[in-house]
Order: sequence, then C-alpha cells, then structure tokens
Amino acid sequence: MDQVERLERVLAEVCRLKHRRMRALLHALGLHRGQPALLRALWEREGMTQTELARRLCVQPATITKMVSRMEKAGFLRREPDPEDQRVSRVYLTPSGRAVRADVERTWEVLEREAFTGFSPEERVLLLKLLLRVRDNLRAVIGEEVVSCGEVAEGTVRPSSEKGLGGRIKR
Repeated sequence: MDQVERLERVLAEVCRLKHRRMRALLHALGLHRGQPALLRALWEREGMTQTELARRLCVQPATITKMVSRMEKAGFLRREPDPEDQRVSRVYLTPSGRAVRADVERTWEVLEREAFTGFSPEERVLLLKLLLRVRDNLRAVIGEEVVSCGEVAEGTVRPSSEKGLGGRIKR
C-alpha cells in the first residue's frame, strides 16, 4: 500500500468516525445530522423561507423541506405562511429550538476536544492549513469555486463556468 492510498483511507476513516460520533452526540439531543446547521442558520436569523434556508445551507430545497418537517414534528421549529405571499412558508424556532442551542454548541465543543486531544495549538493550525490546501486542490481540479453558504456549510461550492460541472449553488 503506497502513501497516497493510506492517506485516502485515513481521511475517509476520519470522516466516517466523526460522523458516527456526531450522530451519537446529536441523538442524545433528539437531533440528526444536518439539523444543527439549520438551527444555527435560524439562530442567526429567524423567519427565512425554505428556499432561503436551502441556499444558505447549499442543499436542495427538497432536503430542507424534509428536514423542516422532521424538526417541526420534533418541536424545534414551526412554519408560518408569509403574510405577503401565502404560497411561501417562513420558518421560526420554537422555545425548544432556542433552548437546545447551548447543548448543540457544547456538542460541537465536545467533538472538537475529543478529536484533537493531544494536539498542540500549533499542530491544530498546521492541520487546518494542510486540509484547506487539500480542499483547494480538489476544488481546482473539478473546477469549483467557493460560494458563501454560511459558516455551517463552509466548503460547499459553485461550478465554474468554464468546466460546467454540476454543484450546489448559493445565490
């Protein structure tokens, strides 16, 4: 096994383990993967439409519709018709959606602390720089440019016009 193959496998395993641990931490809060990103967007600005949320998080509208429905049933969100356009729904937090914020933020801190135990501040900075280079290299190869999709969806991209590849788009 060469070094590149080992790097790819380790990166894939790190992603898998991170998702597995986050799933366990979120389950304790009654949340699922992706939902904290939607909550964060609403903590920053309530009353967005589902289309605005999809753009903000760089996901398909159908994904937001399913996520909002599930979170509404769980009591974290509520939808209200837009007063100016009854065809549009606006999404708001419920008291439970506001109350879970501190727990979600603690969950992110726990995962970061667990993942980076034994790392010095300098090692963390170096790792971040190296991973950003890997991300940028991959974006360049597939012809994607950075799109501001909100802090929670950082790393989501728009296709560059010259390569014409599909991608998720913000605004």
